[in-house]
Amino acid sequence: MNWITNFVRPKINSMLGRREMPENLWIKDPETGEMVFHKDLEGNQWVIPSSGYHMKIAAKERLKHFFDNGDFEILENPKVPIDPLKFRDEKRYTDRLRDHRAKTGLDDAVVNATGAIEGLPIVATVQDFSFIGGSLGMAAGEAIVKGFETAIELKRPMVLFAASGGARMQEGILSLMQLARTTVAVDRLKEAGLPYVVVLTNPTTGGVTASYAMLGDIHIAEPGAIIGFAGARVIEQTIREKLPEGFQRSEYLMEHGMVDMVVSRIELKHMIARLLKILVNEDVAEETPQMDILPPQPAKAESRAGA
Repeated sequence: MNWITNFVRPKINSMLGRREMPENLWIKDPETGEMVFHKDLEGNQWVIPSSGYHMKIAAKERLKHFFDNGDFEILENPKVPIDPLKFRDEKRYTDRLRDHRAKTGLDDAVVNATGAIEGLPIVATVQDFSFIGGSLGMAAGEAIVKGFETAIELKRPMVLFAASGGARMQEGILSLMQLARTTVAVDRLKEAGLPYVVVLTNPTTGGVTASYAMLGDIHIAEPGAIIGFAGARVIEQTIREKLPEGFQRSEYLMEHGMVDMVVSRIELKHMIARLLKILVNEDVAEETPQMDILPPQPAKAESRAGA
């Protein structure tokens, strides 16, 4: 063993050599190309301060910012059969599930939690788009139903953050059955007289839009979110017409009466807390800060955002 080669040289290199920088230290704004410091973006709920671009945010990260003092309790999701159809495309479905669970730290695309916003106890359900595109399968469907059942049991309002590409093709008809099951769960919540607020994030599409995501008492959309059933390209090919500028963006849907309001992620907590307190007949402070509710306006086709 050469003591100089194996010990002295590495020690000198570590002191004088170039340090490796983290890959995600700076993040590029997809709209303006501006470089934003990672910590600044994280502290601003993954909303770029200069442009207001809403980047995608992980489910647990969203819950941390949404609940008072970041204090919440995650509910355990029900167990379901894994790969009931023995599906395989480029890789086995079981392998795909294993990879996404390792990458995200989640069991599936839906996270349920209980906590309080501005002192009001609620149940929140969040879809994480990073888990197979937030797709709705048996596990996600069971988790959503569990969220509604918990809200009914605890007699709390329900807030759902939708982010999905639609039903999960690897589970076929079993995934489509979740549309009906979650719709029944929404009906049970409303029969119990409990408020249901839906926050539509980017993107919310497919069967999710055709079921629980558009059945809320109030629908709030994040700025620039894509919201729709079929993709714009499919619609254009079907009707053989050019779609309007900004079609399926949250601002366009608000202008045409499909959503109630477009609210920045920074203001969501206070807005939802105020709305829920009104719906449950709880006293609301007379003086409140001005909300960042975006007025109806034609959306730019190049405007994009993340969930």
